[in-house]
Amino acid sequence: MIRTNTVELKTIDAVAYREKLRDGSSSIVIVRYDTKQPGIAAISRTSGEPIISKNTPSKKFPKKAFEEAMELTRGLSYKNQGSVKLEKKKVAKPKKEKEPEEVFIDQKAYNKIVKKYTDKKGTFSYDLLNKDLIKFANSSSKVKDLLAEGKTSKAVAKYVVEHKFRTVGENPDLTGKEVAAMVELLDEQSPKGVLKELNDYLRLKVSKNKKR
Repeated sequence: MIRTNTVELKTIDAVAYREKLRDGSSSIVIVRYDTKQPGIAAISRTSGEPIISKNTPSKKFPKKAFEEAMELTRGLSYKNQGSVKLEKKKVAKPKKEKEPEEVFIDQKAYNKIVKKYTDKKGTFSYDLLNKDLIKFANSSSKVKDLLAEGKTSKAVAKYVVEHKFRTVGENPDLTGKEVAAMVELLDEQSPKGVLKELNDYLRLKVSKNKKR
């Protein structure tokens, strides 16, 4: 399963981690020290609030614990790890196995990107993000060159997003993997895909370019 590192909670005597499900959505899993049954809550893609499962006892797993877990795991990179087991308030070390390279994002750059595309209501706006990316794609001579070279819409989108994130995040050294990790974090809360408008726009541009 793909999940973040475990974090220790203060609300209750437990640890928690964020798990990414097969359908692309995320959930929060809390493991208490005094019981084997974990508490599970899905994360609403519209409100961002925890949706606690019916089988999770509210007395042992209060909503405040899930909210704390969401806050502590926000921004952590995903990794493969085995099942979490607790013993005497220590998280058992998972068996050593080959794991994919972990990507740690620049939190300052990420926060600047979020701030740039947050609307007047204080909500991160996918419309503002996509409009700015499309505006840059229209004005960039490099994008015109990529289209002329017959590059795919995916390759052009990669250039556009990486360039804008490095500029807005004020970090020209952001790697492609770091930018991809940031997009993945933003994508968790978007039911239609955070870059859908940009991707649709570039697919149309590439299609028109091939017909010339």
